[in-house]
Amino acid sequence: FRLALIQLHVSAVKSDNLQRACGLVREASAKGAKLVALPECFNSPYGTQYFKEYAEKIPGESTQKLSDVAKECSIYLIGGSIPEEDSGKLYNTCTVFGPDGALLAKHRKVHLFDINVPGKIQFKESETLSPGNSFSMFDTPYCKVGLGICYDMRFAEMAQIYGQKGCQLLIYPGAFNMTTGPAHWELLQRGRAVDNQLYVATVSPARDEKASYVAWGHSTVVNPWGEVIAKAGAEETVVYTDIDLKKLAEIRQQIPILSQKRCDLYGVEMKK
Repeated sequence: FRLALIQLHVSAVKSDNLQRACGLVREASAKGAKLVALPECFNSPYGTQYFKEYAEKIPGESTQKLSDVAKECSIYLIGGSIPEEDSGKLYNTCTVFGPDGALLAKHRKVHLFDINVPGKIQFKESETLSPGNSFSMFDTPYCKVGLGICYDMRFAEMAQIYGQKGCQLLIYPGAFNMTTGPAHWELLQRGRAVDNQLYVATVSPARDEKASYVAWGHSTVVNPWGEVIAKAGAEETVVYTDIDLKKLAEIRQQIPILSQKRCDLYGVEMKK
């Protein structure tokens, strides 16, 4: 099946972001994409100073537009993420809609991006955001899909749980920056893909050098062999790739690590 990743140029004007995102979703659908994904914080600038101002309830304006366009195009739509407000708390939340417009999954970013690289970047999502506390998976006629948001990708255990639960594709809307992007963006994706013998796709906002937080871009798809099979540059674009589940099955048969794990010696478990 065809997967499309929309590397959107995000502005400070929410209505413009929503309009352009929906337009690119329609374009991707017209080119045969069955599963379409938007980037992290697709409706607002990324930054702790913006989350409260742009936050919405779910359902709300942005998610209603996602539901409508998913139904219009009869596709599965992974709505990147938006700042969500719920009971006085803020979350970084990804919603997924099916071809009938129904909400299939809602993933709140589990691992908050609190880092300090001296002389390069300091960022603390927990100043404004609360963490999610659950795994998020959804079924399609093609395969089962697992969700994470950006920093979630650094935690190998989360991807391993998804693999154990039958996911064959992991999608991470994310906005790595100009320090962590060149160092780890592709490396982490290839690691998660090889370790679990599944497809990994990441969807970044396009790079905006004038933004307070400059995203790395380079939305990417990696196959279960660890090969990069599609990759964007820094600019706004739509990346297309065909997900070949027959190839996935062949790789798992040739190198059967999933059945060779020594569960008598070690294990990773989902607690809730």
